[in-house]
Amino acid sequence: MVDSPFEQLSVDALRRRTSLKWRTYPPDVLPLWVAEMDVLPAEPVAAVLRQALELGDTGYPSGARAYAEALAGFARRRWGWDGVDVDSAQIVPDVMLGIVEVLKLVTEPGSSVVVNTPVYPPFFAFTEHADRRVVGAPLGTDGRIDVAALEAAFRDTAPAAFLLANPHNPTGAVHTVDELVAVAALAREYGVRVIVDEIHAPLVLPGATFTPYLSVDGTEDAFVVTSASKAWNLPGVKAALAIAGTAGADDLRRMPEEVSHGPSHFGVLAHTAAYTDGEPWLNALLAALAANRELVGRLLAEHLPTVGYTPPDGTYLAWLDCRPLGFGDDATPGAVADVAGPARAFLDQSRVALSSGHAFGPGGGGHVRLNFATSQAILTEAVTRMGRVLP
Repeated sequence: MVDSPFEQLSVDALRRRTSLKWRTYPPDVLPLWVAEMDVLPAEPVAAVLRQALELGDTGYPSGARAYAEALAGFARRRWGWDGVDVDSAQIVPDVMLGIVEVLKLVTEPGSSVVVNTPVYPPFFAFTEHADRRVVGAPLGTDGRIDVAALEAAFRDTAPAAFLLANPHNPTGAVHTVDELVAVAALAREYGVRVIVDEIHAPLVLPGATFTPYLSVDGTEDAFVVTSASKAWNLPGVKAALAIAGTAGADDLRRMPEEVSHGPSHFGVLAHTAAYTDGEPWLNALLAALAANRELVGRLLAEHLPTVGYTPPDGTYLAWLDCRPLGFGDDATPGAVADVAGPARAFLDQSRVALSSGHAFGPGGGGHVRLNFATSQAILTEAVTRMGRVLP
């Protein structure tokens, strides 16, 4: 049995990191907020980066086709899907900037873009900064796509695009084939272009099955933007890919050439190595995440029994309904930097940093998002601390 990747680093070692997760808050705070994992890199990734440094290979990025071919091979092995169009795939700096570039290709300034709320906060910020208007289609009470609400948003606002997260962030829902078929049918009926963020696609846990959106009938004019960033913990070495259905390939070919200058050369090398040779490490990670998902449930039942928790199908994010605790939540929706309501209480009183639910938009108030991609000792200490500050 392969050891858990989360049990290889001590808290002291993690606190020597200089990235956002471990440097935003004082050292007495346990950070379970931003989506960084407490792991060492997969050896194939570390090896390719070491070799690049030894060679002084620190120049401008190349290898976009090799990156796309690596993703295509991974999708074939992992999901039985052979639909990555390597010839039209475009390299982009990261997933969110890639989404913005695709939006620029297929929508006009001022047009409406639908998102399922609550949702990953940059969906709001990046879309609005691109001079497009965000329209919310609320998820159901189960944290999944509400097809009726989505149709109402398409019918009433005439959006140009729908931005979908699969798996969904923050609820961790992995959309079923039936759900994706319904999305595709509505998009065709209302003439909406679908852009899918599949960055968490490799992080599907036991009990769920990932379906690539472009494998579904009727998605020929849709787009997917993805990378190895989340599954192999590579947000600091940026590179992503935009891929299209058969009817969207010509749109992608209009991507400005300068967009390809944004990714890091190290990012291209690292992400390519992850998709090509990183599956054994990923398999060990998924086993550890499944164990941590169950541990979160046991810890909450013991220390915070009134908090709502539906174990996620995928990702390493737990979406916790803390409204029964009565902390309130009076921050401005979408204000990512602010910490309010239960997240503020847990930070101030228990010294545990979580993502504040209000930042995820309508439906997020009174919730927190907990990142369980860490050691079981840190998880246990964090939730135990949280339980000591009940109002």
